[in-house]
Amino acid sequence: MLSNQITVAYTRFVKDQDTQAVVRRLDAAVAASGLSMRQFAHALGTSPSRFSSYRTGKVAPSAALLLRAERIAKALREARRDSVPTAIDALRSIRRAAARGDDDWTYALALQARDRLRDLLRHRESLAGAWEAQPPPSAGDRWRTLLAAFVNHEFIDAGQPAPAWTTAPKLDTEWVLDTPRLSTKEIKRQTPAWLAERNIFIAEKDLVTL
Repeated sequence: MLSNQITVAYTRFVKDQDTQAVVRRLDAAVAASGLSMRQFAHALGTSPSRFSSYRTGKVAPSAALLLRAERIAKALREARRDSVPTAIDALRSIRRAAARGDDDWTYALALQARDRLRDLLRHRESLAGAWEAQPPPSAGDRWRTLLAAFVNHEFIDAGQPAPAWTTAPKLDTEWVLDTPRLSTKEIKRQTPAWLAERNIFIAEKDLVTL
């Protein structure tokens, strides 16, 4: 009987030790990321309440989530150190421009973000995790959907798995980016399939940058 009690007590002690170690690693990841707890939860693709339950030790996160948290946090810290933009930074700038009603400049920022990511995937692959971090969600946000499409396409084109957040559902209604001297029908015909499937229509030539 005493032997069983000792075994139970020891098991509980080990479990508590392990739980505390996981909590410390999650806290360290949040600190390294430079984000608030709520922002980091969104970056991981989980809810703030769920993430809070991991940090209090009430619920044990999966090993995969813990490793993802540490990988993303490390990439965000290095990106911040080297002044490399992330998906979170890009969407923040895009939304600010969109709020001013300047669609041309907003689209230019989206293309700029895509080009920076393309360069990153070619020359700084270790920072790809910074783009795995999910930007804050917003229902019906067409610019976020466009950024998700760009990021998804660049990762796949680079032969890497696309971040989970980039598989966001398509827009509820069609969005056709106006192009001088092209009709809506022509724009749709010249839109690549990976954009059209999101209900976004942009002529191929308007996706080209110097």
